[in-house]
Amino acid sequence: MESPTKAKSIAKMLGRNYKVMATIGHLRDLPKSKFGVDIENDFEPEYIKVRGRAKTINELKKEADKAEKVYLATDPDREGEAISWHLQFLLGLDPHAKNRVEFHEITKENIKNAIRNPREIDQNLVDAQQARRVMDRIVGYEISPILWKRIKSGLSAGRVQSVALKLIVDRQKEIDDFIPEEYWTITAHHKHDKLKFDSEFYGQINKKVKISKESGADKVLSKIDKDNFKVVKITKTKKSRKPQKPYTTSTLQQDASNRLGFSTKFTMQLAQQLFEGIDVGDGSVGLITYMRTDANRISKEIVGEALSYIKEKYGPEYASRGNTYEGRKKGSQDAHEAIRPTSIRRNPLEIKQYLTDQQYKLYKMIWERVVASQMTDYEYLSTQVLFDNNSLIFKTNGKITLFEGFNKLSSANENENILPELKEGDVIGAEKIDKDQHFTNPPARYTEASLVKTLEEFGIGRPSTYSATINQIISRNYVEFEGRSIYPTDLGKTVNTFLQENFDDIINVEFTAEMENALDNIAEGERFWKETLKAFYKDFEKDMRGVKKDENDYKVKDEVLDEKCPKCGKNLAIKHGRNGKFIGCTGFPACDFTKSIIKSTGVKCPNCKDGTLIEKVSKRGKRFYGCDNYPKCDFALWDPPTGEKCPKCGSLLIHKKNRSTDEIRCSSCDYIKEKKR
Repeated sequence: MESPTKAKSIAKMLGRNYKVMATIGHLRDLPKSKFGVDIENDFEPEYIKVRGRAKTINELKKEADKAEKVYLATDPDREGEAISWHLQFLLGLDPHAKNRVEFHEITKENIKNAIRNPREIDQNLVDAQQARRVMDRIVGYEISPILWKRIKSGLSAGRVQSVALKLIVDRQKEIDDFIPEEYWTITAHHKHDKLKFDSEFYGQINKKVKISKESGADKVLSKIDKDNFKVVKITKTKKSRKPQKPYTTSTLQQDASNRLGFSTKFTMQLAQQLFEGIDVGDGSVGLITYMRTDANRISKEIVGEALSYIKEKYGPEYASRGNTYEGRKKGSQDAHEAIRPTSIRRNPLEIKQYLTDQQYKLYKMIWERVVASQMTDYEYLSTQVLFDNNSLIFKTNGKITLFEGFNKLSSANENENILPELKEGDVIGAEKIDKDQHFTNPPARYTEASLVKTLEEFGIGRPSTYSATINQIISRNYVEFEGRSIYPTDLGKTVNTFLQENFDDIINVEFTAEMENALDNIAEGERFWKETLKAFYKDFEKDMRGVKKDENDYKVKDEVLDEKCPKCGKNLAIKHGRNGKFIGCTGFPACDFTKSIIKSTGVKCPNCKDGTLIEKVSKRGKRFYGCDNYPKCDFALWDPPTGEKCPKCGSLLIHKKNRSTDEIRCSSCDYIKEKKR
C-alpha cells in the first residue's frame, strides 16, 4: 500500500502473521528527464524506476521473495490499480495471480474480508490510468517549452488545469464586460395583529412590472393609498424538502469550503487522515470510507445503523424508510460507496478528544450528512398573499415549519416568515412605504467550491483530480485569491490567450469532457486505450504544427519605471515572478538587484513608533505587513492593519479576510469590532 499510516493501522488489525509495508507513492513512472512516450511505437510508455526509490524497491523485493503470499493493497481507484500493476512487475509476481485486495474502509472486518477475497489486477483500470498519464505527458511536455519560449520560463500547461484556468479567465471577462442595469423596488412595511411583515410591489395581477427608473417608482408611489391594501388572493401550499445525499468527493470539497473555509487540498489531507486510521481509544481505525468517489451509494448495514440511531435519539417519526441511494451516474468510475463514517455509533462528540479541531469539524460534517440522509423530509407551509392597492399588486410570502424532519439533527434555522391570520377581502394599512434603487450584479467570481462544482457539472476531471488541478494553477501564479474569490493574474490571462489562440480545439470544455468519458469507457473495457491516444494525438499534432507558424508576441512585458537601479544605474521595472510582481533591474542578468513592491498602509508602527507598516511578500509568497525600519524593527502582521486601536488592549485592529472569515478584529486579543461574514 502507499501510506505508512495506513500500513501501521492495518498491521495491528492483521496481527503477527502478516508484514505490512508501504511504497510511499509511485515506484515506477515515466522519466522526468525525457519525453518517455514512444509515439511511433503505438504510444508505448517508457517506464523507469523512480529516482531515489531503489532502497524501498529492494526492501519490498526482499520481503516478497520470503513471503508465502503477497497481497497488493493500494488505494481502490485507477491510480491505486496502476501502482499495484507496477509493483507486480517490480516484484516479479505472476501477472495472472489473484493478489490484488481492495477495501474502501479500514476496519478489522473489512480488511480480513478483503484478504479472503483477492482478485486479479484489473487491466482496464490500469489502462485508463496509463491513457490519462500519457495524454497529460504529451500536453505538458510539448506545450510547456513553448510557453517558456513565448511567455516566461517555468510555466506549465495541463490538459485539465488549462480548462480550469479558461473558466476563471472567461468569468473575469464576463465581469469586466458587464454593464449594470438600474432597477427600483417598492416595499410596504405592515403591522397587523401585532405582527410586522413586508410586501413588495409586483405589478399587475397576472404580469410582473419591472421599474427601471426613479421616475417610474415615483409614478407607482403616487398611486398608492397607504391605508388600502386589500387581500385579493391567498395561496397556501404544503411543501417538503428531502435531505441531501451522502457526500461525493466534489460535494465534500464544496461544503468544506463553504461551511468550514477549508481549501480543497486541506480537505483531502484531513479526509486522508480520517480514512487511514486514528486511535480513538481502542486502537487505530479508519473513521470514514475512501475519500475519492463520485458515488452517493451507502451500504444497507450503514443505513440500518443510522435508522437505529435516529429512532433511539429522536423517535421513530424522524426515521425514513431507509435509502441506500443506489444508482450509478454517468461517468462514475466504479462501484465505490459515498464518503461515510465506518460506524454511525462513533458519534463525533464521543471521539472529539482523539481528533484535532479540523479533523473533528470534517468528521462531524460527514457523519451528520449520512445520518440526515436517513431522516424524514423537512415539511413546511408556504403562504403567498396578494394585495390590491388601486390596481397595483403587492406580494408577500410566508413560511411556517410543520415538521422539522432532518433539520432536527443540526437545529437548522429555516428563516421562517410568520404572517398574521388574513382572509380574502381584508384591508390593512402600511406604516411606511420605501422606494429603493438597485443595480444588477455581474456573475460571481469563482470560489474553490463553485469551481469544483462547475468542473464536475461539465464532466472535467474526476474526484482524484479536482484538488490537484486547482493547486496547480495557484502554484503557477495563474490565479490568486481575494478573500474566497479567485482572480486570474496578468500571467494567467496571457497563458490562457496563448492556449486559446493555438490549442482551442484541445483546451476547451467539450473536448476535455469527451476525453474524460473516453477514459471512463477504457476503465469499463469498452474502448482500447491506445486507440483513444491516437485520436487525441491527431488533433494535437495539427495544433502543434500551427503554433510553430504563429508569430504573435505573448511575452508578459515588464513595466519600466522612472526609478534608477541603485546598483548599476539602469532603469528599474515591475517584473512578474513565481510569487507575483516585484521590482527588478532592466539590466538583468548582468545586474541582479531586486526589491519588493512597496505598498504603504499609512499606519504608524506601534513597536518602534517611527516606522510605517508596508505590504511585503515572504519567501514563500505569502503577503504580510511589516515595519519599513526592518531590520531595526521586526514588527509584522499577517493581516492588513486598519489604523484603529483596540478599545480593550490598545493593539492595532486588523481586517481579517479569508475563505471563511471577514471581520475587523484585534491583532492581539479577542475583541471583534465588526463581523461581515
